[in-house]
Amino acid sequence: MNNDVFSKNKDGAFYFVLGVIGLVMLAGLGAAYYMEHYGHVVTGMTNQIVWGLPHVFAIFLIVAASGVLNVASIGSVFGKPVYKARAPLSGLLAIAMLAGGLMVLMLDLGRSDRLIIAMTYLNLKSVFALNVFLYTIFFTVVALYLWTMMDRKMHGYSKYVGFAAFIWRLALTTGTGAIFGFLVARQAYGTALLAPMFIIMSFSFGLAVFMIVQAVMYRWNDRVLDEAILHRLKNLLAVFVAAVLYFTAVYHMTNLYFAKQTDFERFILLDGGIYTTLFWVGQVLIGGVLPLFLLFTAKKSGTVLVASALIILGGFFQLYVFLIGGQAFPLNLFPGMEASSSFFDGRIHPYSPSLPEFLLGMGGIAAAALITAIAAKVLHFMPDDKHHPVSQ
Repeated sequence: MNNDVFSKNKDGAFYFVLGVIGLVMLAGLGAAYYMEHYGHVVTGMTNQIVWGLPHVFAIFLIVAASGVLNVASIGSVFGKPVYKARAPLSGLLAIAMLAGGLMVLMLDLGRSDRLIIAMTYLNLKSVFALNVFLYTIFFTVVALYLWTMMDRKMHGYSKYVGFAAFIWRLALTTGTGAIFGFLVARQAYGTALLAPMFIIMSFSFGLAVFMIVQAVMYRWNDRVLDEAILHRLKNLLAVFVAAVLYFTAVYHMTNLYFAKQTDFERFILLDGGIYTTLFWVGQVLIGGVLPLFLLFTAKKSGTVLVASALIILGGFFQLYVFLIGGQAFPLNLFPGMEASSSFFDGRIHPYSPSLPEFLLGMGGIAAAALITAIAAKVLHFMPDDKHHPVSQ
């Protein structure tokens, strides 16, 4: 057991926390069974809004899984010792979060057992099918990356495998963005900007998650993070947050340039009700402006953690507005003409998340937390700055 991370005198507390996480995960599995048994009619999802709250959780976990590996990439590929000390924890979080996100996706589909058919009869023209390869290879590459970092005999291969992981995580996030970028059936999607936008979102969300997990591990072990390291990490996080705000502005300005997108932009930015509120208050203010202010003025680790938590919360708001708001706005089938029918053409589609959807999403987060906690208990994932001094 790695008692440097979870000392024996705290074993009781550790197993209590593990039990709480396990209960949350069981609640998520129970919610999945409930939706499977009674059908999606018990959720807020409809034929118009087919991606609901579970998909917000799943996409956040998948995107953040790619971004959290950025810490390891900076260390191995770019040779930064401070980040190299955190590379094993970074790789562990990448695997755990991707597993949690895919769990939510699979359990929400219904008849998850039939995924085997989808994997053996691939439509290579489908971006969804291509993502199966991206996720599978990501698991393999990151697992090999961890092996090269944690086995002294394999250290010589670490940089090469780290470079492969760096390229593949960019491919994975590009593939996730491409799911929407290739989808022309909704006005919110169908733009090549979504690929780089998802990449920079992954950097921001992933580093914010890493900062919180690292802080928990340090606090549990009664250790204090070096101020110079904290300063570097928080400044990097601020750059990522600013970049997300920049790409968000470019995305909406690009849409405003096209006359056909004017109504959609008005819906999101002015007249969208809950979506407009979540965009300006949740995404821009809570997830962007406020964290930037806190990160640039922070002098204590507590302030950085608050900023990281706000970034994560803002990330959920951003994906909710993008994913569900994009489906709620009706598709313009006949530009310049009014269309109405019994199939809700031309109407804003309502959506109210249900408790089972929320519990399933939380179950995915709990699964990621459970994998991380158990792995950190058994193996050495605690950042070791003694062998990677800041001055280097």
